[in-house]
Amino acid sequence: MSPSIAEAGNNSNKPNQERITPVSLGLTAVKEKHLKELVQMFKLAADETRGQILFYLCNTDELHVRAICELVGQSQPAVSHHLALLRVAGVIQPRRDGKHNYYRIVPRRVRQMLGHLFEKLLEGNSVDIDGAKLSFADK
Repeated sequence: MSPSIAEAGNNSNKPNQERITPVSLGLTAVKEKHLKELVQMFKLAADETRGQILFYLCNTDELHVRAICELVGQSQPAVSHHLALLRVAGVIQPRRDGKHNYYRIVPRRVRQMLGHLFEKLLEGNSVDIDGAKLSFADK
């Protein structure tokens, strides 16, 4: 039987066992950077309105701010606040056309990651990523 996570991390009473470290588990500096970016993405998407905005932007090339307001049912100032947070984080990119602002998902990697998650959520109530199953219960 394999040890629990708590047992795996406690190596003080087993002198012959190698100490578990982030590096020994495969967390390199590059992977740590990507992990931090992923955590930031989930923090941004944790807000319901920003999650909706990301969902809609993942399913279109770009959207006008007024269209986003209608889709999420929020005022322009509220939507602009959420868009600013996403823009500063580098998740979305604006394009100005006269007086109008349009937004799209950037970079491609973010769009693919979110697109995959949203696609799986629409198919059912779970996401299977590399053998790990994440399930979502109906409310």
